[in-house]
Amino acid sequence: MQISMSSSLHSLPSPAQTLVSNFNSPFELKQAHAHLIKTNTPLSLLPPSRIASVCALSPADISYAHRLLTHFPQPQAVVWNSCLKTLAESDSPLDAILLFRRLRELDIVSDSFTCAFVLKACTALLDDKTGKIIHGVIEKLGFQWNLVLQNMILNFYGLCGEMSTARLMFDKMTQRDVVSWNVMITHLVKSGDFEGAYRLFSCMPERNVRSWTMMISACVHSGKPREGVELFMEMEKIGVQANEVTVVTVLSACADLGALELGKRVHEYSKRSGFGRNVRVLNTLIDMYVKCGCLEEARMVFEEMEERTVVSWSAMIQGLAIHGQAQEALRVFSMMLEMGMMPNEVTFIGLLHACSHMGLVDEGRRFFSGMTRDYGIVPEIEHYGCVVDLYSRAGLLQEAHEFIMNMPIKPNGVVWGALLGGCKVHRNIKLAEEATRHLARLDPLNDGYYIVLSNIYAEAERWEDAVRVRKLMKNRGVKKTPGCSSIMVDGVIHEFVAGDDSHSQATEIFDMWEKLVDYMKIRGYKPDTSVVLLDVEEKEKEKFLYRHSEKLALCFGLINTPPGSVIRIMKNLRVCEDCHAAFKLISSIVNREIVVRDRNRFHCFKDGACSCQDYW
Repeated sequence: MQISMSSSLHSLPSPAQTLVSNFNSPFELKQAHAHLIKTNTPLSLLPPSRIASVCALSPADISYAHRLLTHFPQPQAVVWNSCLKTLAESDSPLDAILLFRRLRELDIVSDSFTCAFVLKACTALLDDKTGKIIHGVIEKLGFQWNLVLQNMILNFYGLCGEMSTARLMFDKMTQRDVVSWNVMITHLVKSGDFEGAYRLFSCMPERNVRSWTMMISACVHSGKPREGVELFMEMEKIGVQANEVTVVTVLSACADLGALELGKRVHEYSKRSGFGRNVRVLNTLIDMYVKCGCLEEARMVFEEMEERTVVSWSAMIQGLAIHGQAQEALRVFSMMLEMGMMPNEVTFIGLLHACSHMGLVDEGRRFFSGMTRDYGIVPEIEHYGCVVDLYSRAGLLQEAHEFIMNMPIKPNGVVWGALLGGCKVHRNIKLAEEATRHLARLDPLNDGYYIVLSNIYAEAERWEDAVRVRKLMKNRGVKKTPGCSSIMVDGVIHEFVAGDDSHSQATEIFDMWEKLVDYMKIRGYKPDTSVVLLDVEEKEKEKFLYRHSEKLALCFGLINTPPGSVIRIMKNLRVCEDCHAAFKLISSIVNREIVVRDRNRFHCFKDGACSCQDYW
């Protein structure tokens, strides 16, 4: 038959051969059709898939193509499916849906592939109306056995936000594979139902690497990095090999927890597994080392990268900034420009942080004005917050206030909070009160702002106002967040809450602190009890001061880690003035480097000094 068709085609004049096999429009198809009839040549010389494709987008010509295709032996559904697939995967998936509707009007029978391709188009467009029609067609044609289609429908409902329908379908599925479970869990996570997703994950009869990675990622993005790390260790235990996405997710969890030992182990695994050149893995490694206080390791990863993206450069600049190395951050930025890499909005957040923490006001001004003028980047609220922080730290409180009042976008709590922080350091009660009025409206349950204002009043010995703020907190139901610090020793995270005496080594910890206080007092240490806002005797204030969570964590670290090793502590709140002063002295007394990551930045204490110019 092929020989006969080939012979018939070659028997045609050359222009006719081209027309018959390469027509590009319904008009040219009709010309070719007419020519074949006139020359009594078989219609089977026309390519059926081309007949469908040239007529698919013309409703008036689809019925003509349909009639023409009845002369061909293969089922029409097969021919039209090829067309539907192309359209569903194109930039205009709506065309696939329109073609499907026309085919139904012509009573062309659909098969499972037809449903799959049209469902793909519905998913791309989130067309729930047509998607439900396809679901109905699948049920009517008895394709419930087709697990691929069932999973596609499940995913479709999830993407359309119809979680109750998706869950009902999942529960009624007579058969499920690991894809079904993964799809359902993914959409539960996306809808914010972390607990529901975790319960479903716990019930899975089998899990693949995607299942584990998805749940670990959900933990990290839900603020549960510790649970994410625990899942990863369970995954390792049963022998599931992590892929690049898993590595990135676990490194993010390590960054949040400050879990340096695990982060290093995952780094080594990524090298052995061939992920050493994966830019996303390397960028996450930089972030992990930065957030674990290992700036040199982060720099090493950065310098060994064969390919750097704007994310790589921005992560390095931000890391240097939060570690108090502003000049080095600016140098890296200059290198970035020399390499022809254009900065983005994140780059400028890092640069403004660097200028803010090191008091480089003029440089910060230039960067802020230059990001729009030179690079066309429109400042966002984070950039405005950095500039307010820059002015506030430098004591330019009036300029900071004017800057806020002239912002083209509405200032948020972070912006006013930056001004309030400056007011505390530079003791400007009037502006502090104004900032707090705005903060009470923007972020009414944030205890930190009330406490800062109360501290400002206390330092000015306006005790009645300090008490009034505390009462206001109580009346509004605002609870003080307890200080909490964590330290990892031998792969185990130990947490300490301010004032806590329940730890199994509490007696040793307190004894260690008393010894350190004696050494510090010889060197001129005087407890700064102004940070204790309780109307009690000075000795009682000192007792509260000595039980700050980071001090407990430090003593635990000194007791349980080898001499000379670096102690790394994470704190949920800002380090207070007294702890900052004490840690500088202790680093010299015990000849240890102490790295503290607080809510705002890193403090690297070494040889009696801190990497930051100020405690805040």
